[in-house]
Amino acid sequence: MTAPEQTDARPPYGLDAAESDVAQRLQLATDMMREISVQTDPQEMVRAFGRRMESWIRRDRVVSLSRRGLAAPKYYVTRSSTWTERVNPWTQKSKLPILAGGLLGELLYGDELRVIDQLEPDPRDATFEYLKDMRSLVAVPLYDGGQAANMVVMLSARPGAFDHAKLPDLMIQANLFGRATQNLVLASQLHAANAEMDREMHRIGQLQRALLPPSLPDIPGVSIAVAYETATRAGGDYYDFFDLGDGRWGILIGDVSGHGASAAVVMAITRTLLHSQRLKGTPPDQVLYDTNARLARQSERYDTTFVTAFYGVYEPASARLHYSSAGHNPPLLMRLSGEVLELDRAQSFPLGIAADWERADAELTLRRGDTLLLYTDGITEAFNPTGEMYGRERLHACMCEPSFSARGVLDCILGRLYAFTDGAPAQDDRTLLALRLRSTTGPAEGTPYSGDET
Repeated sequence: MTAPEQTDARPPYGLDAAESDVAQRLQLATDMMREISVQTDPQEMVRAFGRRMESWIRRDRVVSLSRRGLAAPKYYVTRSSTWTERVNPWTQKSKLPILAGGLLGELLYGDELRVIDQLEPDPRDATFEYLKDMRSLVAVPLYDGGQAANMVVMLSARPGAFDHAKLPDLMIQANLFGRATQNLVLASQLHAANAEMDREMHRIGQLQRALLPPSLPDIPGVSIAVAYETATRAGGDYYDFFDLGDGRWGILIGDVSGHGASAAVVMAITRTLLHSQRLKGTPPDQVLYDTNARLARQSERYDTTFVTAFYGVYEPASARLHYSSAGHNPPLLMRLSGEVLELDRAQSFPLGIAADWERADAELTLRRGDTLLLYTDGITEAFNPTGEMYGRERLHACMCEPSFSARGVLDCILGRLYAFTDGAPAQDDRTLLALRLRSTTGPAEGTPYSGDET
């Protein structure tokens, strides 16, 4: 007895065709997504789309349109397969034809996908040169902001040349390419804008640095070192020295809230206000009071911007320091014994907040081997990769080696700071100013303070 004949249990041929169609569509989508993912240039993205469409949909002519930046009924012709010269629509917009109306304008402003199977171009049509000899078309809108900002029009010399079954996939894939292309355009524009902003910030930074002292002063018996680093090309930290005559020197450090261009502008204004005052013979608290009065009058222009500042007058002959602080970090004083003190007895609020600034001042006598450290909060408020702040305690710990020179103190602080932050770029401006009395300057160790410091 013969075995029964085996029959194919698969569904009829129609399902095989459907499966094949799905596989073909999936492969096309996969290839297109892969193509999109590697493109970095808008022009090349458009060419890639053209190559993909050419292998999938037969056409004799392609015209691309755009209404971006134009009022109805005007529009650009951004590309045409009939052109002999390639025009970049983003960098050579002046070369693009501008049309109004006509069948192409009607299609673009219609905001919908359109198929014309029996095309009969009218020689009187404003767009006839792009339609001539064509007998069918499909117009695919590329949406942006809910309207057809662009359109791709494919034309054929044969009537009814376009397969309507392919239109949904064509619509989806064309808009994916369109959105990807627009993203590349925006990325390119953003890159150019950032580059120009960086150049502008660099110029601002150069001007700002020109406002800082070109060199450190020669103050008898004192060695000085400075470290200055901005978080961006320009910043709001400021330090300065003023020769007051009779051997006395004014020493200032300031910090404008925030950083960047706006902080740099306020820093420049603050410097101008200080240099326009009569500083000789004026007590430190009066200098800050006068600066605040003038800065507060302009504060409305700078929103909530304010300035912290420490200003001291040092007299080498007596080694006395008369100082006042406007909300600034208290300077640190390291004795030759290793003791570290904060100069926090002359604190008032920052400059530029209110016209009625409360004065505060104090005096102290420095001793041989003392090191005075002035700094901005970009030092103590630096963070490590885990989000831990550097803090005042770590800064104090860097001041425990009294044998260091002024430069040695700064090198120690910066070395430990960079190790703590793992070398990350500064998130705020950082300024350090160290002054060390040589061992032959000032009263000997153990001489009591005069003034209100103990």
